[in-house]
Amino acid sequence: MILRCVKILTVASIAVWVSLIAIGNLTDYGSNFMYVSHVMSMDTTFPGSRLTYRAITSPILHHVAYWLIILVELGIAGLCWWATVAMFRARTSPVAFHAAKGMATAGYGLALALWVIGFMAIGGEWFAMWQSATWNGQNAAFQLAAVVAM
Repeated sequence: MILRCVKILTVASIAVWVSLIAIGNLTDYGSNFMYVSHVMSMDTTFPGSRLTYRAITSPILHHVAYWLIILVELGIAGLCWWATVAMFRARTSPVAFHAAKGMATAGYGLALALWVIGFMAIGGEWFAMWQSATWNGQNAAFQLAAVVAM
């Protein structure tokens, strides 16, 4: 029973964390939008970088990308909250508890997709975020992915 409680607490912790990330992105839209805009525009990469042909400078596409990020974050939080409640309700039944973990797995998978594919692969490598001293979010993305993958 203690192990199940720890699993519930772990999923609830991710739900709280990602909820706060999404709320922060919604309530401080402007400053967090600047991050997405600068990364996609590639305006802080190394001078003379031959990768800047990949830049997307359309503000509309920046907003679309940012809203996609926020929606995925809300999806992660929602799945983890749903899993937390389902796992708590099923905590006394091994079979029901195992079934309830499916939503947590979906939330964790979506989180890994966002931070590994979205931020580390697309942002970090495609948009060469690693070249930016100002708008490099790879360490933060790695931390988020590592916590979820534990």
